[in-house]
Amino acid sequence: MDKDYQAYLEKLLEWGEKVKQKLKDSDLTEEEIKHATEQVEIWQENLSDMMASNQDEDMDRLEDVRMQAEQLVENFRKPQDASSVPYGKHKLPPLPYAYNALEPYISEQIMRLHHQKHHRAYVDGLNKAEKALYIDKKDPIKHWLREQAFHGSGHYLHTIFWYNMTPKSKKKPDGAILRQIEKDFGSWRAFKDMFTKAANSVEGDGWAVLLWTPRSGKLAVQSFEKHQLFQVPDTIPLLVLDVWEHAYYLQHYNDKAAYIDNWWNVVNWDNVNDRFKEASKVKWQLF
Repeated sequence: MDKDYQAYLEKLLEWGEKVKQKLKDSDLTEEEIKHATEQVEIWQENLSDMMASNQDEDMDRLEDVRMQAEQLVENFRKPQDASSVPYGKHKLPPLPYAYNALEPYISEQIMRLHHQKHHRAYVDGLNKAEKALYIDKKDPIKHWLREQAFHGSGHYLHTIFWYNMTPKSKKKPDGAILRQIEKDFGSWRAFKDMFTKAANSVEGDGWAVLLWTPRSGKLAVQSFEKHQLFQVPDTIPLLVLDVWEHAYYLQHYNDKAAYIDNWWNVVNWDNVNDRFKEASKVKWQLF
């Protein structure tokens, strides 16, 4: 590895340590400091992997590092009103791990393209639709409502999707979500088989989703077409699987089943449990 390149990476690592110290001294809440520190450490792990590989300068990965650092700084700036996102001001969330962290199950090339290109396009599309609807009051409203549904669903589903995955997967659920799965589906295996069938059944572009339904007090499995079609109102997604071709084609070509089988190895069951804990607080009269 070139000495100047190595020295540059080392300086970036040192910058990360300074950022973590500033976070400790900031007026962010304890939970916000913990989350932000974890994000910096994930970024530093990516740098350490680059140094350990002992490879020559990699411009693609350097660009990833730069973009991730910019996103970290932007996300750490506490907004004036943290209770909402202004219309047309949505941002691409950073991945909670490096682009190559899910290998060999999902390739670095796919993760980079999926996050930087596809998800970013949904964020841009949602912002454009919201500005047209709520700020510029553009017509025809029917067009912009469709754009809001498509791009908004794409943005929100992908944001769940990234955090639904981890390189440190437990491979199977535990805790409250496992108990609810066993109660509603009979067993973990029965649920996994049903969810897998739902994912494989999607024709063209769409998603497989595990939902919490406050109106019935049960879990449910549903497939979404594209992002916004066949959604079930008054439900909360807990676990989502993107089965659009852009999520797997570069690695598995048209073998969607292989992609789905691989994906089970990176499911973040801690995140699913956290989502279930919050979702189950919603109490409606049962009908």
